[in-house]
Amino acid sequence: MKSVSRHLANDRIGGAGQRGVGLLEVLIAVLVMAVGMLGIAALQAVALRNSQSSFERSNAVVQSYAILDAMRANAAAARIGQYDRGMICELPDEGDLVETDLRNWITSLHQSLGDDACGQTDCDSVSCKVTVQWNDSRSQDAGDDGEDKTQTVTVETRI
Repeated sequence: MKSVSRHLANDRIGGAGQRGVGLLEVLIAVLVMAVGMLGIAALQAVALRNSQSSFERSNAVVQSYAILDAMRANAAAARIGQYDRGMICELPDEGDLVETDLRNWITSLHQSLGDDACGQTDCDSVSCKVTVQWNDSRSQDAGDDGEDKTQTVTVETRI
């Protein structure tokens, strides 16, 4: 009988020493859950930023094809180099069909890629090369202050 009562007494003493363990387990579980949720939020932010960058690259390709289509519609002028321009960032003056096409193209670039977007066209008698350049800082990590944020897309095709 003595051994049974000693055993029961030890259980009560041991049980009293373990109070609050359940609360500690809950606190640790909440901490692990909070760290996981912060990780998910950071992953979502990176995914959104990369999605924005991809969207801008797609727009640059679409805009490149837009000016190439205008050049194909006026192929004679494109083949003799009337569309050839260096990097254009400002709207060209209004004028003939070539100037109107370039003005509309730069306007579209500014609307889809931002006011700092620029475009360049270079044609010879057979092919044309279109370059679109824009600032991708909205899509890149804000901590990369020293890095160049300029993105460039070049499309080359036959006219």
